[in-house]
Amino acid sequence: MIERHPFEPFLPDGCRLLMLGSFPPGEKRWSMKFYYPNFTNDMWRIFGLCFYNDKMHFVDVEHKTFRLDLIVPFLRQYGIGMYDTATAVRRLKNTASDKDLEVVEPTDLKAMVDSLPCLTNIVTTGQKATDVLCQCFGIDTQPKVGEYVEFCFSQRQLRLWRMPSSSRAYPMRVEKKAEFYSRLLGLLHKEVCNINENY
Repeated sequence: MIERHPFEPFLPDGCRLLMLGSFPPGEKRWSMKFYYPNFTNDMWRIFGLCFYNDKMHFVDVEHKTFRLDLIVPFLRQYGIGMYDTATAVRRLKNTASDKDLEVVEPTDLKAMVDSLPCLTNIVTTGQKATDVLCQCFGIDTQPKVGEYVEFCFSQRQLRLWRMPSSSRAYPMRVEKKAEFYSRLLGLLHKEVCNINENY
């Protein structure tokens, strides 16, 4: 059975950073109707650590979900977009694992990047997402985890960052994952603060 992507791309005005995973888990694993919805996924804990030094900042422990009322304004404030590298997949097994996903329809990433004139950084959060993006843009050398490579597209210089997966299946403590993410997110935080100071 082919699954279509359940969410619209989240692309706020002034989007500077685009985060791309592979594909959302099955709906039965959602705790909310937004990106990284699995309550055991650590993405929102990573953001909490990087921006607020508190992995529980976006976590609603009582209801075992995440604080979407905080997440969406936060993403808009920092110009962080969210989508995935596939718009349609086939699950080869009944899991959310990348290795069990067959990409049926890759996202039109070139059109998406073209629509984001302020974009400077792209993050892939897993190997499959990295493979799809590199194939799309003809990137021969993939970045190591925690690092980036620069590439040119449509007369623009962009950076592709490869970050550790936020899935609990990836064998790394959330605090260690946050250390990898903090290099990029720290730069983003400074950019936004500088823009605000100039207004």
